[in-house]
Order: sequence, then C-alpha cells, then structure tokens
Amino acid sequence: MKQLAIIGCGKVAHLHAKAISDLPDANLAAVWSRTPGSAQKFAERYGAKPYDDISTMIRENHIDLAIVCNLHSYHKDVAIQAALAGANVLVEKPLATTLEDCDAIIDACHKAGVRLGVVSQRRWYAPVQRIRKAIDEGKLGIPSLGTVIMLGWRDKAYYDSDSWRGAWDTDGGGVLANQAPHQLDILQWFMGEIDEVYGLWRNVNHPYIEVEDTAVAVVKFKNGGIGNIVVSNSQKPGIFCKVHVHGSNGASVGVQTDGGAMFLPGKSAILEPPVNDLWTVPGEESLLADWVRKDSELFERNDSSSYYFGLQIQDFLKALDEDREPLVSGEMGRRTVELFTAIYRSQHNNASIKFPLKAE
Repeated sequence: MKQLAIIGCGKVAHLHAKAISDLPDANLAAVWSRTPGSAQKFAERYGAKPYDDISTMIRENHIDLAIVCNLHSYHKDVAIQAALAGANVLVEKPLATTLEDCDAIIDACHKAGVRLGVVSQRRWYAPVQRIRKAIDEGKLGIPSLGTVIMLGWRDKAYYDSDSWRGAWDTDGGGVLANQAPHQLDILQWFMGEIDEVYGLWRNVNHPYIEVEDTAVAVVKFKNGGIGNIVVSNSQKPGIFCKVHVHGSNGASVGVQTDGGAMFLPGKSAILEPPVNDLWTVPGEESLLADWVRKDSELFERNDSSSYYFGLQIQDFLKALDEDREPLVSGEMGRRTVELFTAIYRSQHNNASIKFPLKAE
C-alpha cells in the first residue's frame, strides 16, 4: 500500500482525494495547507492527518507520493520541500509559472533521487490514447499538421472566486497558462518537440483581469511538421476543445477533449464525453461510430472529474514499482511551460522564438 499526501487543499485537491480513495493500492495519509484550518477540515473529510509542515508530514508518514495542488506560483517551494524530504512528487498543471521555477523543481528532484510528474490526466482519455497508438504504428505516416482549437468561456464570477485568478504574478498567465496546458501537452505528445513558435495574445472581453483571454500561435516542429494553436476564454457559454493531427499519408485523426460549457473543478460537471471526432485512417473509417459509443458509455459509468486523475496516479505508482519515469514526466511538464512562455515572449518581442528556451 502506497502512502500519499496532498499539498494544498483547494478545489482540485478534492478531485485527487476522491481519485485516491478509489485506488486499491493507495492511501491518503496526510494533507498540508498554508492555512491550518483548511488542512484540518480537509483531513477530517478524507480520513487523513493534517499538517502545517511539509517535511514533517513526509517523514512521519513515509509518504511515497506527494501531489501538489496549491497555487501555481507557489508550486516550486512546496515541491522542493517534498522532494528533499524524500517523497516523489506529482504537480498539478502547470509545473510552474516560470521556466526558472520549473528548472528548480526538476533539479531538486534529480538531486533528491525522486521521480517527478505533472498532471495531464486527459492523456488517459481513450480517444487520446487511440491517436497516440495510431501515430506509434505509423498509420499517419509522419505527423505533419497539428492543431489545437479551444473555444471556452470564463465569467467574472470565475475570476472573483479566488483572489489570485487573472493576475500575472499569481496566476502566471491566462488561458494559455491556466486552461490550455492539457491540450498543449497533448499536441506535443502527438507532434514531438518544437523548433520555433510565433504567437500573439489579446484580452478580448475580460477588462477586469490582467492576463490574456485569447491567444494564437504558429508552431514549427523538429520533425518538419507545422501546427496552429487557437485558444480562448471568450466564447459563451463555452463550445469545445479539439486536438487534430494530419499525417503525411493524408490520414487525419482528432479528439474532442471537452464539449459544452467548460469544466470548473468544484463548480461544474464535465458535460460531454471525450470522443474521437475525426478518423480517416484507411480501412478504419467505419470504426469511429463504435468508438464514440463505447467512450460515451465509459463516460456515463464513471465520475470523469476524478476517474482520469486516478489513472494518472496509478501510472505514477506503477512507475515507482517499475523504476521508470511516469508517462508525464517533469521534463514533459516543462515543455508545456516552455510553449506558453514562448508565445508570451513572441508577443513581447514581436518575433518568432527559437527553442529551447532558457529561463529569464
């Protein structure tokens, strides 16, 4: 039985606690919050021990995996404390708000000899896994064109719900840093490493926040492929998120990761099942309808707000047993931060940004 701890007791932490409770080989032993009352209340709800010191929590409970769920801009300090105390670390997306903080977390985990992962639970969606398998089996030839389209909505009540939302120094960015990391991760998982990015961002209809609600980018990948990113929080009530890949042999595949009004942890449910919305691999076109049916049935059987967190946590625990990296490693999490950082820098410099990026 692996012993787990949660660091930070906000909205998304409840989804991780629920996911852990459904795993037969995991126990939520302890929780930490910078607000002792929050830790106490959270711990009582989930049968764990509350702490106000991370190192003590890790050592007293022999924690195998600490899941970081606190504010984005504070990920670095708590993740490093957990690693130095001897715990493996799984950090909620994004890994951090700056590349400097990402590198500090990665270096600390390397020095401590512990594993590091970043939450990107949508990788475990069946339609996402199906696309990755098709790419691995060469069914698309070379992935040559990749696209992300996210058309969502966040209202003023969302930004007012937490004092840190919508500010550069605490949120780290807008739609790119907060809502889009899942799709940015999936795009790179499909298309490979990036060579160059040109990007722009705007605040279209949220004058009460500092950060962007809309961004676009053109991406050049190292495999010769190209890509396009369009992400926005400015469409009521929120429409869909899609990731598509088009191959050198003419075949195209895609996934709608989110549909309907966008999911808000602790506020709303996931409205529509993730499904493949495009599949033209020769000889497999007729399979799409059956996949949509099966994926929709799976969605109805499970609480999708926590189920996929459980699959990612399971992968991490299995990685510890097998002495391997988790599917979404710390370095992969850094790539997502690198991508949205490049778009911000491109806007600032009015120029394309070559990879890799160094911390500034």
